[in-house]
Amino acid sequence: MSVAEPQWKAVYPDSVAGREPRAVRTRMLAVTAGLLLSAGAVFVLAIGILTLFQARRLYSACATRLSRSVLWLYGIDLQIHGAPPWPAGQNVYVSNHTSTLDIFILVALGFPNTRFFLSGFLRRIVPLGIISSMMGTFFTVPQSRPDERRRIFARATRILRRTGESVYLSPEGERVTTGYVGHFNKGAFHLATELRAPIVPLFIYIPPEIDPKRGVDARPGTVHVHVMAIVPTRDWLLGDLVANTARVRDRFVRFQLERESLACL
Repeated sequence: MSVAEPQWKAVYPDSVAGREPRAVRTRMLAVTAGLLLSAGAVFVLAIGILTLFQARRLYSACATRLSRSVLWLYGIDLQIHGAPPWPAGQNVYVSNHTSTLDIFILVALGFPNTRFFLSGFLRRIVPLGIISSMMGTFFTVPQSRPDERRRIFARATRILRRTGESVYLSPEGERVTTGYVGHFNKGAFHLATELRAPIVPLFIYIPPEIDPKRGVDARPGTVHVHVMAIVPTRDWLLGDLVANTARVRDRFVRFQLERESLACL
């Protein structure tokens, strides 16, 4: 049975009253972050040439430091509840997806030996495209192209089964800005079932006074990353994919309900 959906307007409002736009600050930080990412892309590419593009973990470590630098630039601290150390072995990391900041937060966490799934349109941002490609990222296409998505996930499954690497992907797909957990796509759970790899659920809470949502106007503050209980998948079957997807989504909804209850005390 699914958990009742929470009402999140009070705890996770879509906008913050009194938050005045600061255009000059926003533009200056965006330009500085862009220059930082561009320099990082050139640096990682140079290392790639020197290492004959055979040192993916090194490129990922550089990307982790770069992401932490971007968060530092914006004055954003990460507070992780429940880890590290991250669990050993091959894992499938999943999280909610609410903000432009998510990509920097997730890479900054420094998951060991982990690849990422990323929306293919982000390759148009050249520095991100270079760095993410060097990291061995799997680029996805929209849900409206199901045959191509299946081929991408099938290829990723073959690679991950061979390498034993972990992987991160968001089952929500596009960012959700309405304040509650959105629809979960089945791809992450199909992948976990095929790999027999445990799922590590992460709930990212970005306070609304910090969160740029879909823009770049992030403000200083602390982002909380909650590492929830690991979900074993060794006994999962593809025939139960819909039910297992709903079960994991319910964990996120329950977590939000608990946060709402605590916030109202």
